[in-house]
Amino acid sequence: MKMFSKSMIFYILLFSVNIKAQDYDGKLPPAENNCNGIFLSYVFISRTKELPHVKNATAQAWAFKATATVLNAGIYELKNWKIFIGFQNRELLVSASNAVLLSGDDLPAPVGNGTYLAGYPQTDLKTSIDTAGDVKKIQAEIELTGTQFGIKPPGYPMPKTIKLFNDGYKCPAVKRKATKMHVCCLKDPKFKVKNFTTKFFPRQNGDLLISYDVMQAYTTNYQAQVTIQNSNPLGRLDQWNLTWEWMRGEFIYSMRGAYTRKKDYSNCVYGAAGQYYKDFDFSKVLNCEKKPTIADLPRERAQDKDVGMLPFCCRNGSIMPTVMDATNSKSVFQLQVYKLPPDLNLTALYPPERWKIVGLLNPDYKCGQALRVDDAQFLDPTGLHATVTAIASWQIVCNITKPKDKANRCCVSYSAYYNDSAIPCNTCACGCDNSAKCSQHAPGLLLPPEALLVPFANRREKSLYWAKLKHYRVPKQLPCGDNCGVTINWHIDSNYKSGWTARITLFNWGAVNFVDWFVGIQFKKTGSGFAQAFSFNGTLLRNINDTIFLKGLPGLNYLMAEVDGRKPGDPRVPGKQQSVLRFNKKHLKGIDILKGDGFPTKLLFNGEECALPTHLLAADGRKWHAKSWVIAMITLLTFLLMLKDLQ
Repeated sequence: MKMFSKSMIFYILLFSVNIKAQDYDGKLPPAENNCNGIFLSYVFISRTKELPHVKNATAQAWAFKATATVLNAGIYELKNWKIFIGFQNRELLVSASNAVLLSGDDLPAPVGNGTYLAGYPQTDLKTSIDTAGDVKKIQAEIELTGTQFGIKPPGYPMPKTIKLFNDGYKCPAVKRKATKMHVCCLKDPKFKVKNFTTKFFPRQNGDLLISYDVMQAYTTNYQAQVTIQNSNPLGRLDQWNLTWEWMRGEFIYSMRGAYTRKKDYSNCVYGAAGQYYKDFDFSKVLNCEKKPTIADLPRERAQDKDVGMLPFCCRNGSIMPTVMDATNSKSVFQLQVYKLPPDLNLTALYPPERWKIVGLLNPDYKCGQALRVDDAQFLDPTGLHATVTAIASWQIVCNITKPKDKANRCCVSYSAYYNDSAIPCNTCACGCDNSAKCSQHAPGLLLPPEALLVPFANRREKSLYWAKLKHYRVPKQLPCGDNCGVTINWHIDSNYKSGWTARITLFNWGAVNFVDWFVGIQFKKTGSGFAQAFSFNGTLLRNINDTIFLKGLPGLNYLMAEVDGRKPGDPRVPGKQQSVLRFNKKHLKGIDILKGDGFPTKLLFNGEECALPTHLLAADGRKWHAKSWVIAMITLLTFLLMLKDLQ
């Protein structure tokens, strides 16, 4: 065997070292190489002091830069990735590349209690095995900029934690060192994986489901159809306004079945679209806003050949609950969207993000990110027994959120036969102007029941006289009003051995009529005893927590707006609807109407949850018993008086 020279041995060793160096990817530090799951990291880069400069360190604002990384180091594809960053220094997030806020909020956004981020446009992270180690396909890097407060140098304003928010993964405690932190999240062996038969993420359930379906695609533009489907039996939208944010410079050329609140093409002419489409006639473009506001067309445009002629369109923005009108529980419109480089090919399709939808007096909906789902299928519009498949589909799930304190849009007052006073709506139930010369925290004064019929501005003398007559305490600064456009009075009318009755009165203090209104009422114990509504159409929804669903009978389905009094100087008169409800006690055990079981625990008007009083009426030590025939006479008399009012 021929001996090797020293120089040959040196080159062999050098070649061996190079091979080993290629086996180890120099871009990945050892912590990432040792992870067999999803590797998350957060690196604080820098910060600079912002104006104004203050001496108090905790009040000083700092502009910071950081980078968060999500790397799929495992053997399973990570679909629709989501992470949580536990910010804790009153951070205000100004920008986040390659991600959007999972809440759908606009930036800048306060994130001092932590925030959830979702991938955009790269929602899925493939495995290194499937991509031959292509870092661009297995990793997402998020560049974060924002403002944080406190922690003067040399301290580091790091988050509490960072973790993966996808189902089926468990993240241990993070490892940290100075300006860096990381964690390796592994598959949870106890998590039961669902066997999906779909190519993309399965469709989700929610209160309001929005589908964004691309029906036709061209090199520079595409046609999309948007479907808004109400899936909550007590949810509703009136005169809906839908907004989103274009993330890649798109603009709306035309629409059918809806319109944009603003028709303006100046942003295209002076922006990137004008630079690329130099010979384009932008005067025909419908909207070039980054955040357009879209509304439904009125009913009279439904048969318009230019903008109408589309099923489920043109209802003036009304989307009804399924229990009320299933055929009117969704809206549909179409739009033609133009794209900009580098998305000029048939398959470069991206939906808008940061979806929001609001109604006139309806629930608050919080919408998530656009989620890629299997392509939607539709009936052939020509009438043939065939289906048409969308080119690409995304789903946006919106859920109803409970109104924050003093942010309701309707409220409830209480009264009862066993107490002379009525409890008004909560102070500032629907918000208050900070400049108001009244107490925003003092509870409302007890009133004589007839005072509920007049506007708050006309109740002052009545409430003060009533307090003096009843020896009630009056605060130095009188409480503010409820400031609600719709108020509802719940009055316990009677209580007897086999049942009880209540009277509900709806007041509209606003300037808009409510058509086809509805009320949903829930009780802690007594809802299942509902027997009859005398002037409304009443239904007991046993599968929805024994909710009593009320709507107007034909001719009584309008809750009219407030009008002037009969004479100059008279108080304004609200629109009003009223009915008596009858309840049975036969199958109810342990209820006590005098101790509050007759008052609702939740009341909805057109899907909006109304603010309830914080305390109940006392029985004044008096109990009232009556024979059934007496109750029947009272109920009949009330009903006749209501008919007289309607005439």
